[in-house]
Amino acid sequence: QVQVVESGGGLVQPGGSLRLSCAASGSIFSRNSMAWYRQAPGKERDLVALISSVGSTNYADSVKGRFTISRENAKNTVYLQMNSLTPEDTAVYYCNVRNIYYIRPPEDYWGQGTQVTVSS
Repeated sequence: QVQVVESGGGLVQPGGSLRLSCAASGSIFSRNSMAWYRQAPGKERDLVALISSVGSTNYADSVKGRFTISRENAKNTVYLQMNSLTPEDTAVYYCNVRNIYYIRPPEDYWGQGTQVTVSS
């Protein structure tokens, strides 16, 4: 099992910045990815940014140039630096940890989510 805990959400004004953190613990496989998803009211949960265990990153088009994902492997922690926030970024942000095995299917673990609200 893997435990995933997010922190850092809150209320921020348009144009502001916020940094989310996600700490994972437990049975984390050496080959894994850590990612941030978000879900706005009435919408599906979408990928925001992903980083692999070797540092490869992938971003949703809507956040490219504004958000930066990073990780500290020694701490099993992933961060999401969010700049130039707009009201459209308002959502519950979820951290995902995926163990990627060589033979069996991958396993996904989720945090409880943290609310980000962008409003004046």
